[in-house]
Amino acid sequence: MIHLDSSFLIDLQRETHAEKPGGAFEFLEGLDDAEVLAVSAHVVCELRVGVELSRKPLKESEALDHLMSGLVVVYPDERFPVIYARLLAAIQRSGGTISAMDLLIAATALMDDAPLVTRNVRDFSRVPGLRVFGY
Repeated sequence: MIHLDSSFLIDLQRETHAEKPGGAFEFLEGLDDAEVLAVSAHVVCELRVGVELSRKPLKESEALDHLMSGLVVVYPDERFPVIYARLLAAIQRSGGTISAMDLLIAATALMDDAPLVTRNVRDFSRVPGLRVFGY
């Protein structure tokens, strides 16, 4: 299983809309067909905010529904609070910072022991134990 970040899915949608394959599309092309692709519920929330703020929310909502149809959505379970707390404590002890939403997304990927694919490698690389794939 591989978790996808919001930045990856936004780039993939842009590439698809422009009919111009780029880094996100090329990353997908390099994956095994049997690979399970997942997103955290937090990524879905970020994408839904973008839909609500768009000039054409109905059209954007349909496009997002289509994109999401091939992905597994992962929701926090009883393991999540402990993982989140440990990560935040470790980052703070090291003097680092990370946005709350990025930490929620990272903790969900770690809950599944899955790497995270993102354009935002620098911020996510601050998360201890998280395997981060850039594209």
